[in-house]
Amino acid sequence: MLIRSRAAGRATLSHGSACDGAPREYSVAMPNAGSEITVEAIRERIGGSLPADMGVEPLEITDERCRARMVVDDRHLHPGGLVHGGAWVALADSVAAWQTFRHLPPGYDFTTVEMKLNVFAGGRPGDELIATAEHLHAGRSTHVIEVRVHRAGRLVANLLVTQLALEPH
Repeated sequence: MLIRSRAAGRATLSHGSACDGAPREYSVAMPNAGSEITVEAIRERIGGSLPADMGVEPLEITDERCRARMVVDDRHLHPGGLVHGGAWVALADSVAAWQTFRHLPPGYDFTTVEMKLNVFAGGRPGDELIATAEHLHAGRSTHVIEVRVHRAGRLVANLLVTQLALEPH
């Protein structure tokens, strides 16, 4: 997805193409969207939480994408010696969350309502996993984020997550 323009608290987003081959564009409300959601802010915010405990390190946070890495060690493994499903989700769901926060209006929060993880190859100790999250849909009430996880340039996992935006109360 590309952010084509920003004006008066709105962004025009472009993703893929319609059946006739033309790019699909739509506008979403983004008043003061989460530009304060930065790598530095996330590093401070996650201290003492699951992502930090799992070794998830933010690398890049922009309107277009969020990236993080996790270097696999023993805490990430299931008894068979490969990365546990929960560790894949901890990495991928973290970058999906940061991408969601980046696009919520001030004061809003969210909760995950659905997620689907596919793992295409096992991870082993010492592997560096790089997760990249991008919006597929950014609406007023829901956001859909796709997270692609790579190891040495190869796609090894994919997470699709739907977030429900929650208004301030």
